[in-house]
Amino acid sequence: MKLSVVGVLVFLSLSTMAQAGGAPAPRMPSPDTQQSQSVPLATVAPVVEQEEFVMPSGNIGCIYTPAGGTATYQPDDGGPELACDIIAPRYVRATLGRAGAATINREVGDPSCCSAGPVLEYGATWSGGPFSCISERTGLSCRREDGHAFVLSRASISAN
Repeated sequence: MKLSVVGVLVFLSLSTMAQAGGAPAPRMPSPDTQQSQSVPLATVAPVVEQEEFVMPSGNIGCIYTPAGGTATYQPDDGGPELACDIIAPRYVRATLGRAGAATINREVGDPSCCSAGPVLEYGATWSGGPFSCISERTGLSCRREDGHAFVLSRASISAN
């Protein structure tokens, strides 16, 4: 008798598992006890990226970092920041930050100029944030809305 009861129980459990795909069905609350839950949507911040451009000669390249920086780089003053490197006749970096005069760094510890593009053709103007730059055959001049600027060329390098 014990053997037949055990056999019936095994048969019933195997048939139940076969119908359920080998796993018991999850317990769900009945529809009348479910409560509507509002889940707040996360605010997705826009992806902030740096913008680069190079002169047609390949001798000057710039990186614009928007205010607040990026996930990998934050300007010292919080940004925005425009940094342009010139390779020849000597490697130099000119930088315009959020405020104050442009700076010239003649001892660049991380020379990384210049990317392959996009190219700012001669006669074209680039602008981003409070900065704008003019590409000319004689060099690159960049300024911030308040008038502080720098000029990079083979003939001269200046900042104010």
